[in-house]
Amino acid sequence: MAASNNTKREGGNRKEEQKNSQSSGSQLTEARETFATLFELSKLLNTGLDQDSLAICVRLCEGGAHPEALATIVRELRRESQAIRR
Repeated sequence: MAASNNTKREGGNRKEEQKNSQSSGSQLTEARETFATLFELSKLLNTGLDQDSLAICVRLCEGGAHPEALATIVRELRRESQAIRR
C-alpha cells in the first residue's frame, strides 16, 4: 500500500513539474515578445537605445528606479560622451 501511495505521489509530482515547465516556457516566450515590442517602440521614438541598453533600463525601472530620472541620466551621459569625443 505504501509503495502504491509513493507511486501516485511521484506521478503527481511529474505532472506538476511538466505543468510548471510549460508555464515557465510560455512566460519566457511572453517576456521575449513584450521586450521585442518595447524595443520596436523604442526605435519608433528614436531613443537611440540598443537592446542591451534598453534591457538595463527596464531592469533598473523594475528595481525601483524612477523612469524620468533614468531618462535624464541617459541624456546627460550622452551629452558628456559627445563632449569628450570633440
